[in-house]
Amino acid sequence: MTPAQRLDSGLAALALDLGPAARQRLLTYTELLLKWNRVYSLTAICHPGRIVTHHLLDSLAVLPHVREPRLADIGSGAGLPGIPLAIANPDLSVILVEANQKKCAFLEQARIDLELGNLTIVRERIEHWRPPDPLPAAISRAFSELSVFAEHARHVLAPGGVLYAMKGQRPVEEMKVLPAHLHVARIVDLRVPGIDAARCLLTITTED
Repeated sequence: MTPAQRLDSGLAALALDLGPAARQRLLTYTELLLKWNRVYSLTAICHPGRIVTHHLLDSLAVLPHVREPRLADIGSGAGLPGIPLAIANPDLSVILVEANQKKCAFLEQARIDLELGNLTIVRERIEHWRPPDPLPAAISRAFSELSVFAEHARHVLAPGGVLYAMKGQRPVEEMKVLPAHLHVARIVDLRVPGIDAARCLLTITTED
């Protein structure tokens, strides 16, 4: 199965109806990852098909559950999940927050090559970054434990804002040690086509 066929099959399984332009951007992003990965070690996954399943589809599985108009992707790395989400939803304004200089160079080039006007890159550690306008939501795919992610990122949120944490198995032990002002409001179990492993999305609300 080609990457394009794998992508089409996965999008159908996720019930995501993306147009030809978005699908082509996702495939171009896959090619960019493979090209830059040879020098910058952006991901341990080097097979195009696995990039489609383990990066693109894994990121896009959360799309139906992110309803806010603006979103920060914390510790974005190679742009995951932020770039696939920005491609799939042009109305979503995505800010990629990443401290690593080489990864930011890749993110800037990807933004240009993919012509993503709804994407912004910020080279900064999340604990030091102060957005000009507080955000309604922030997301992390593999940033850290829940308590660390929430404590480092909650200052970027507007009142009533939410944090989304993408995880594998439900992080029961991590949830137990969350501070009292952080609450797991929702857990959604995700089924990602091509991945035979648990995935879930946690929605965390904050109270000061």
